[in-house]
Amino acid sequence: MKLYFASCFGLFAAAAAKRVVVDWDISYITIDRDGHSLRRAISVNGKLPIPPIVATIGDTVELNVHNGLDKATTIHAHGLFQTNNTHMDGPAMITQCGIPPGDNFTYVYKLENRGSYWIHGHKAHEISDGLRAAFIINDKPDEQPYHYDEDYLLTFEEWFKEEFADRMYQTLNPKQLFPPPHGYASGLINGVNGNITQTLKFQPGKTYRIRLVNIGDLNSFQFSLPGHEMQVIEADGEYSVPYVTDGIDIAPAQRYSVLVKAHDTDAFNYQFNATMHANFIPASPGLTPRVYTGNIEYNTNSPYQDTRAFYEKPDFKWLNDIEMEALDGQPAMIPTRNLYQDVGNKLYNTGQHLDHMNNITFALPKVPSLFTALSMGSLAMDPRVYGPQTNAVVLNYGEVVELTINSPAQLPHPIHRHGLTFQIVEYGPANSPFPVPEQFQKIPVRKALGAPMRRDTMSIPEYSYIKVRFRAASAINFLHCHYSVHAAIGMDMVFIEGPDVLQKTLRVPEEMYEMCRKQGIPTTGNAAGNRGFDFTGLPNAPALADQPNSGPPQNH
Repeated sequence: MKLYFASCFGLFAAAAAKRVVVDWDISYITIDRDGHSLRRAISVNGKLPIPPIVATIGDTVELNVHNGLDKATTIHAHGLFQTNNTHMDGPAMITQCGIPPGDNFTYVYKLENRGSYWIHGHKAHEISDGLRAAFIINDKPDEQPYHYDEDYLLTFEEWFKEEFADRMYQTLNPKQLFPPPHGYASGLINGVNGNITQTLKFQPGKTYRIRLVNIGDLNSFQFSLPGHEMQVIEADGEYSVPYVTDGIDIAPAQRYSVLVKAHDTDAFNYQFNATMHANFIPASPGLTPRVYTGNIEYNTNSPYQDTRAFYEKPDFKWLNDIEMEALDGQPAMIPTRNLYQDVGNKLYNTGQHLDHMNNITFALPKVPSLFTALSMGSLAMDPRVYGPQTNAVVLNYGEVVELTINSPAQLPHPIHRHGLTFQIVEYGPANSPFPVPEQFQKIPVRKALGAPMRRDTMSIPEYSYIKVRFRAASAINFLHCHYSVHAAIGMDMVFIEGPDVLQKTLRVPEEMYEMCRKQGIPTTGNAAGNRGFDFTGLPNAPALADQPNSGPPQNH
């Protein structure tokens, strides 16, 4: 089996080494990625798109980062398990300070899970300006649960003509209408304009694994391959029982693998479809949705099969992850603790419309949450020390949590939990204080049957809730919406998992503390860098527009 990045990087063989060294020199570049707009972007080694990282389970990947930007940066390996390695997870001011401009830092990833992942910037939403790439972890040859002959990778992303900072200015400016006018992005497949996607070569009788990775941060992509049967075998790095479907709607940050068996004849060629869409943006011909196609070629001399009837069949089946089952048969965990988060957008007394989780709009602490957990002794078990705006929840090591997220709004939310996966156990209609449009009034309750599918990014549909279950680790695990705009305006929270265990088992390299000191960032104390519950120095937390400003919590 070989992995092909089916665009401009040619052939990638699975790495055989136990130590894989990758060098990233991150810098700005001026580039036209979609054929329509020349703009500043973020590159690696002077290139964009960034080549995927490919390794094998059991390997250790050393990612040497040089920050050539004019601001700090961090890197998050999305979906990788970080057992006893939470300090390498990457979200700025959660598990580390940023890498200062001109500095170097090495991330060390001990690859304990296999599958389709990606890697991206996790400070100032640099992901949106190009700092993102696929990260593929292959099985060991004798441990593959499924047979296939070739391995194709398709990455999907949107590309805006504006830098993220410009889009955020429009969103946060209280003098502007909210929401601001919709921007319309172009779709990229494997880093280039989706209209010029390179052909996928099929040979009669062979079986192909096609990895579908959405590395974007706003638009979903609907993927279908008419004329062939798609068997889904992976979601977010977790293997599943084969699930036959006609189409897959891939939300930002989600990944799937499908097995496709080629026909026994090369009489016809075919086309796959990748439709970029955002349901909350009104349709506009030529702007959204955008339909991209790519060729599946058996024989250069064969005609293309007419597949229009495929999309018109009444029983067209879209993938639904609640119907998938984990291949290892792990039953639903029995929860020992229940948590509830209500998400949405509200007007705050700053004059801004901000996102929230349980009415708390997220803001970063002055001390990375991991360093607070390591330095506060027994008080690390008290969620208050992590600050009023981190929405921190402290979990005991090993307890099983059922988390319900309620989203009473006419837009979906792709929610990602760092560090580990969770089980998808239930979807249903949201508890909504607002009138629900007629088309969303009959949303059914759907529960997992058998072994619930595990993944790290849930997509909560419009006017719906979702229930997931997971076992708390000893880690600091960020949870946030993977629409970058939503994460930037407050739809985030932090799980402080087993901080008492962390204090006994984790040793953070001195160079990580030194990065903080270079930037004047404290590395001990509560969210404000003080002792106990003294939050002097933290800015006042915004309050809902119809409530007084609560300010920081008072000293206890």
